[in-house]
Amino acid sequence: MSRSKKASSALISVFHKDGLEPIVRKFQELGITIYSTGGTEKFIKDLGIDVIPVEDVTSYPSILGGRVKTLHPKVFGGILNRQDNESDVAQLKEYDIPQLDIVIVDLYPFEKTVASGASEQDIIEKIDIGGISLIRAAAKNYKDVICVSSMEDYAEFLEIISKNEGATTLEDRKKFAAKSFNVSSHYDSAIFNYFNKNHDIAALKVSETQGKVLRYGENPHQIGFFFGDFNAMFSQLHGKELSYNNLLDVDAAVNLMLEFMNEAPTFAILKHNNACGLAQRETLHQAYIDALAGDPVSAFGGVLICNQKIDKDTAKEIHELFCEVVIAPGYDADALEILKGKKNRIILVQNEVAMPEMQVRTCLNGILLQEKDHKTDTASDLTNATHSKPSERELEDLLFASKICKHTKSNTIVLAKNKQLCASGTGQTSRVDALNQAIHKANSFNFDLKGAVMASDAFFPFPDCVEIADKAGITSVIQPGGSIKDQLSIDYCNENGISMVMTGTRHFKH
Repeated sequence: MSRSKKASSALISVFHKDGLEPIVRKFQELGITIYSTGGTEKFIKDLGIDVIPVEDVTSYPSILGGRVKTLHPKVFGGILNRQDNESDVAQLKEYDIPQLDIVIVDLYPFEKTVASGASEQDIIEKIDIGGISLIRAAAKNYKDVICVSSMEDYAEFLEIISKNEGATTLEDRKKFAAKSFNVSSHYDSAIFNYFNKNHDIAALKVSETQGKVLRYGENPHQIGFFFGDFNAMFSQLHGKELSYNNLLDVDAAVNLMLEFMNEAPTFAILKHNNACGLAQRETLHQAYIDALAGDPVSAFGGVLICNQKIDKDTAKEIHELFCEVVIAPGYDADALEILKGKKNRIILVQNEVAMPEMQVRTCLNGILLQEKDHKTDTASDLTNATHSKPSERELEDLLFASKICKHTKSNTIVLAKNKQLCASGTGQTSRVDALNQAIHKANSFNFDLKGAVMASDAFFPFPDCVEIADKAGITSVIQPGGSIKDQLSIDYCNENGISMVMTGTRHFKH
């Protein structure tokens, strides 16, 4: 049988008072003695409920501007004593220490203070000392004490004590101890990461307190989880729950569209983390039509994303396609009703939230960490490598293709014309294979590559790619440069009237 224990006393000291009143009133109803401090003590008194100030127990006032309030043997002795230990019980009596059965404590909002851009001094003052110590002490002694460390757990705690007239089981207390160590470890990780934001200490602390179990992982025989605040980033208006693979595609789509967020109407269609269609036009409707033309076969079951609110005409076109996910900054009411016509279609509104600065992935028996590729190639980055220079239209297409190339799996070649993705070669073991794949796809969907441009995620070690591109009709090329044999490709371009620009930046995506 679980050891049930009825509480007779509680210590409450919280920063956030929301949701606390019903618990305090229940304590009053159950005859549980309440001890408290500072603002929480005043809050309870204002409810007309008796409360004993911690200062009356410790015979010490709150000192050092509130930095020291509860750090006292009479408080921690009341929490940490072992009630099945005769010596501990005797010392409580000897030193007049009250037994504390319930500890309700939360922590100063350190992460919110950092995110607000507050001064360093304000941030330092939000490093909780007493609260974190109380949580650790109460959670450690879960055999005798129940620790409630977050207002998110108030409802569950209130239900337990209401149902059992103030009693908790050992299982209850151990469960809440786990919740408490989750809070304390996350808090310490946030503080460490603040102090180590330049990664001077080669240590990794990753903590996500929000998570959900997915239907399965990449395949049905694999378990899968997502840890993060999905609801902060998206409002899901319709459709089934996102799968592991959906989430990967959504991530790829969001990162790609960030390149075009403040530009003309742009629509992208992705499949298996790569763009199979992308176009920028004067209207979103036309952008979608031209994105779909890039590869209407691969678009089946894809993820769609755009940088403008979706209107009725665009929604009608989308509705003709079977797609898993549609992502937009918003939807006109009539457009939303059309898109809801497929019951499983996932419809997301993308909210503006800060994206992580670093990328984390498992590797061997450890973890790889890197800064995200924040570099987007611009006209000012380009060096003309050939006698011929790209025209204004070609230059726009080169930068357009470069953005897509950056978000396409290596080895990759991207072909574009008039701000439309004609085709790409993705994830090939050689750049020649990637180019041949892209040309074959473009031709199969009746693209005229004469006057199109080519983007490569890395340099050309030989002139073979520019020669193949030239024969397909490509007239301008963007690439990082950096090969010891760059001149071979430059010479071919000069001899055949092709313009080539170099960015100096490689965009591998593995």
